[in-house]
Amino acid sequence: MLTRGCDDCAGAGPGPSAGASPCGHSRWPASADAPALSRARAGVLYAIGAYGLWGIFPIYFKAVKDVAPLEVLAHRILWSAVLLVLLMLLRRDLGSVMQALRRRRTLAVLATTTALIAGNWLVFIWAVGHDRLMQASLGYFINPLLSVLLGFLFLRERLRRWQTVSVLIAAAGVAYLTISLGELPGVALFLASSFAFYGLLRKVAPVEAMAGLTAETSLLAPAAAAFLAYQIWHRQAAFGGGSLRLDGLLLSAGVITATPLLWFTEAARRLRLTTIGFMQFIAPTGHFLLALAYGEPLTRSYGVAFAFIWTALAIYSVDAASSQRPAPPSCVAE
Repeated sequence: MLTRGCDDCAGAGPGPSAGASPCGHSRWPASADAPALSRARAGVLYAIGAYGLWGIFPIYFKAVKDVAPLEVLAHRILWSAVLLVLLMLLRRDLGSVMQALRRRRTLAVLATTTALIAGNWLVFIWAVGHDRLMQASLGYFINPLLSVLLGFLFLRERLRRWQTVSVLIAAAGVAYLTISLGELPGVALFLASSFAFYGLLRKVAPVEAMAGLTAETSLLAPAAAAFLAYQIWHRQAAFGGGSLRLDGLLLSAGVITATPLLWFTEAARRLRLTTIGFMQFIAPTGHFLLALAYGEPLTRSYGVAFAFIWTALAIYSVDAASSQRPAPPSCVAE
């Protein structure tokens, strides 16, 4: 008869036989937890890879900053669609994309999320090319707190006390930055709100993450292809202008977009949402550090605003971890 040892026994050292515990119950064999541990480690590596790559995205967009943001966006959409369709074919799962596009309600939701993610991508590309990466970083730090607020407003998710405190502190930081600058931090607010609403709608859309992004990019791919064809025909495109390096960078937009998504999907299958939630801050931290590396000034206004946001995120993260902590298992024979 196998039982799981209680927490009080866990630190007492090995018993007289493999799997024995001081309380007299036998534990699960050590080898039973090995696959789970290996799975979790793989999940952490996938998550670090995904968020790490998202965190250094600005390096790519800096490399193509001389290309008009709309052309960069068109390449990203077109080549992402091509690559994602090929990947879905290899997975023999293209049917799920077609099924989603055939359902009117799902199609309407995906059409809206398509507009949101395209706008988000475009503004981020513009921000990197115009030395607004610091503000973009602020936007993605704000995003999880705004997502909590949207969950409360639209999904009737209950805000815990410390979640409310964290949202209010973040709002105070944005208010301070707005007053200090004399204008709204438009880039930060647009990136945070567009991605938060994107996440909200994708949560209610009955479609898997990769299939959803395949559908979204496929919806915009014809327009992106037509735009690029027009630009090339009228000799207004950077693509095909004689720089093989630049052409290669633009063609690689699909791989750069799809790779972290694939890694994130693998991480999400292996890790708890709380762990994923903590690790999502890797990306805006990378943006913040790159902004400093590229010489963007960290003014007092931004310093104070970041202090507010980071304090809010610390409270939010501790509260999330506390709410997810499981109760200690008891010694129950099975």
